[in-house]
Amino acid sequence: MTYESPYVRSNFAPRFEGKIAIVTGGGGGIGSAVCRRFAAESACVVVTDLNGDAARDVADRISEEGGTAHAIAADISDGAACRVLVDEVLNRHGSIDVLVNNAGINRRGNLLSITEEDWHASFAVNLDSMFHLCRAVLPPMIAAGGGAIVNTASQWGLYPAPDHIAYNVSKAAVASFTQNLARDYAPDKIRVNAVCPGEVRTPMLESGLARSGRTVEDLNRLVPFGRIGEPDEIAALAAFLASGEVPYLCGALIEITGAQPVA
Repeated sequence: MTYESPYVRSNFAPRFEGKIAIVTGGGGGIGSAVCRRFAAESACVVVTDLNGDAARDVADRISEEGGTAHAIAADISDGAACRVLVDEVLNRHGSIDVLVNNAGINRRGNLLSITEEDWHASFAVNLDSMFHLCRAVLPPMIAAGGGAIVNTASQWGLYPAPDHIAYNVSKAAVASFTQNLARDYAPDKIRVNAVCPGEVRTPMLESGLARSGRTVEDLNRLVPFGRIGEPDEIAALAAFLASGEVPYLCGALIEITGAQPVA
């Protein structure tokens, strides 16, 4: 089974016209697809990534495609940098309507093979960044009468895969963080949900395959749907969750896996 990207701007309704959306990890595989999807739906997208060149490349591509975006390089593992990022966006645009906490790293190994640095870095990027960014964006969202936060968790945070303890546990914490945040701020009309992808064809996945000697075709055979996921498909779900098309959907952890079990 092959995948053909539906990405054509004329295919999409302007669900985010006049909205400001921050996407972390916007220079990566899933992040860049999320940025392009939001821009295609008329959002003004703030593409942020530790790799400033990658973020600028994504913002430039969006501009070439007729969208609106600009890039901000930021190390979101640092709380002060998170606050500076949010302040910069508020100073430039006056509001933040959507925050997509997508940035993540995957330090592979079991408990005896990973390092302390692997463990702490996994939580700093995958979880702590959400703590700092959400603390910064919640006050202006509440003052504006509502907003949407979409977190990237993982199928592995719900059903752990072997030899990925730091990633699995940090993503499980993302799932719990999502549900707690939703419960606390639903009265303020802040909708918080999470996407939980399975295997997705990204540079991170392909680098892991290169080390293991496996191929994408090997993974495709493990998925009942016939293939692994594509970044555009995760982006479509993120946009749906942020759009408010189903405003009662809050605190959800939505798996998008092609029915693939964790082995």
